[in-house]
Amino acid sequence: MKRIILLVSLCNFSLAMAQSNLNDILAAGLDDAERFTTAWLNPVTEAGVYSISNGWYNTADAKPLGGFEISIVGNLTGFKNKDNKKAFTLNTNDYENLQFEDGSTSKLVSTALGDIQGVGVYVEAEIAPGVTERVDFELPSGLASEDLNFVPSGYIQASVGLIKGTEVKARFLPKINTDDVKIGLFGFGIQHDFTKHLPADKILPVAISAVIGYTNLSGEYDFTDTDVIDGENQRIDAKFSSWNFSAVASTRLPVINFYGGLGYITGKSDTDVLGTYQVQSGPFQTTYEDPFKISNKVSGVVANVGTKLKLGFFRLNADYNIGEFNTFTFGVNFGFR
Repeated sequence: MKRIILLVSLCNFSLAMAQSNLNDILAAGLDDAERFTTAWLNPVTEAGVYSISNGWYNTADAKPLGGFEISIVGNLTGFKNKDNKKAFTLNTNDYENLQFEDGSTSKLVSTALGDIQGVGVYVEAEIAPGVTERVDFELPSGLASEDLNFVPSGYIQASVGLIKGTEVKARFLPKINTDDVKIGLFGFGIQHDFTKHLPADKILPVAISAVIGYTNLSGEYDFTDTDVIDGENQRIDAKFSSWNFSAVASTRLPVINFYGGLGYITGKSDTDVLGTYQVQSGPFQTTYEDPFKISNKVSGVVANVGTKLKLGFFRLNADYNIGEFNTFTFGVNFGFR
C-alpha cells in the first residue's frame, strides 16, 4: 500500500520505477537492466508529459488589464484501453543474459502501465570452469495490475490580464518534502486574444486566441531504507518538462460558455537511478554506482473541447483532451474581470 501511495504522490510516472525491483533487474547485468527498464518505463513517462501539459486555458477570451483568475486544476490521463502502451515485446535475442523460463525467445511483457503478471525469467552464466550459477525471478507488472488506469497531475494556476488582448499565466505545485518523497511543479504561459484588435470586439459572440505554456515537474524518491537492494543513498530523480502550443476558440456568453482548442505538445522526461547498488545474487554480483539514466522525448497533436460555468466570482470548467493519451481536465476558479 505504501508503494501505491508513493506512486500517486509523485504523479505515478516517476515512482512507478519503484515497482521494478532493482535487485532482480540488476542481477541480469547493467546493459540488460537498462534496456528492459527503458522499455518498461517509457510509456508511463510519456503519459506523465501529456498529463502536465494540459489545463492552460478555459476560454479564448483574454482578461482585460487587471483582470485575474486563480484556479485549482486537476488532470486525469487515462490508459485503460491503451494496450499498445501497456505491454511490449521482449525478444531475448536483444539481451545478453535474460532468458524466459519457458524457453520462449519472444513474448509480450508488461510496461509500467500494464497488468501482465507472473512472467518468469532467469539469468545463468559460468562463474568458473564447469560451474554455472542461475537466478530466477519474475518481471515486474505495472499500474493496471493495482487497478490504477490513469496518471493524475494537479497544481494551482493564476492568470492576469495585461495590455489589450494579452494574458500571462503561472502554475505551481507547492514543494512537497517528506522523508522519502520530494516533488515540485512550476510553469508559465502567455495567451493572446486576436479578436480584441477587431472593431466589433464588444459584440462578437466568439473569441480566438493563441496560447503557449511551459511546465516543469521534478520529483525524487529515496528508497535507501527499503529492502530493494543493499547499498547507500539509493534514489530515483525524475524531471519532466513540456511545451504546449495551442489555437483556442470560445463563446463569449454571460454564464455558460464552450471552448475548444487544437495544439501541439512537445516534452521530455529524464529519470536518473542514483546511488550505490550491491548485487549479491546471480552470476553478475557487483556494485553499481548511479547505474543509469533513462530519457524519453514526447511530441504529438492534441485537441480538446470543454465548457465553463461562471457564477460571479466563482467558476467551474471541465474539458476532454484527445491525443496519444486522452486527458480529462477540471478546474475550480476564482476571478474578477
